[in-house]
Amino acid sequence: MREIWDSIISYFENNTDAYLTMLSQHVSISLRVLSMSIFIGCFFGILCVRFSRHQKWIIGTFQVLRIVPSLAVLVLSIRFLGIGMGPAITALTFLAVPPILMNTVAGLEKVPVFMLETAKGMGMTPLQVWLRVRLPLAFPLILAGIKTAMVEIVASATIASLIGAGGLGQIIFQGISVRRTELLLIGGISVALLSLISVFLLDLLDRFFQRYKRI
Repeated sequence: MREIWDSIISYFENNTDAYLTMLSQHVSISLRVLSMSIFIGCFFGILCVRFSRHQKWIIGTFQVLRIVPSLAVLVLSIRFLGIGMGPAITALTFLAVPPILMNTVAGLEKVPVFMLETAKGMGMTPLQVWLRVRLPLAFPLILAGIKTAMVEIVASATIASLIGAGGLGQIIFQGISVRRTELLLIGGISVALLSLISVFLLDLLDRFFQRYKRI
């Protein structure tokens, strides 16, 4: 154990710049994927509620994408998009959309009908009902879906290094190829901590909005 700990310290002493570069790449990929996933998931979630007869087809399509392994999606993206960060972001976005989509639909459908009727009775336009009533009330469930997606994104982004997108996955796969335990620990623990920090920040956002609602 002492030897592994010394190797970890030695790695950071000699490779700090490289580690920070890979960390920033991982964060960049994750944030870009999350942004696209939120937009697509919420957009199609609203469509599912607005046009309920098409809901099962929209949800079914994205659910099929969810059961496809991350590596398979990345390999397929190489065929059509090549290698690099762009294809990785595109492939990972398809994997991250379903939890946001499902929670958006669930949150919007759970808004009490009487509140929607009250809003209309107060003279709100359909757009105002969506922006001031439906979406704010559905926000906690939507955020729960975003948290789930974020954890999946951070974890799956490690595979993106296989197609030249960079990220912390480089450390993990290097550790596998040369059989160095310290590299596996550095990469694995870094990804785990990044996931925990992401969830913590989203929890703070949730608490902020919950406090705002109470006020």
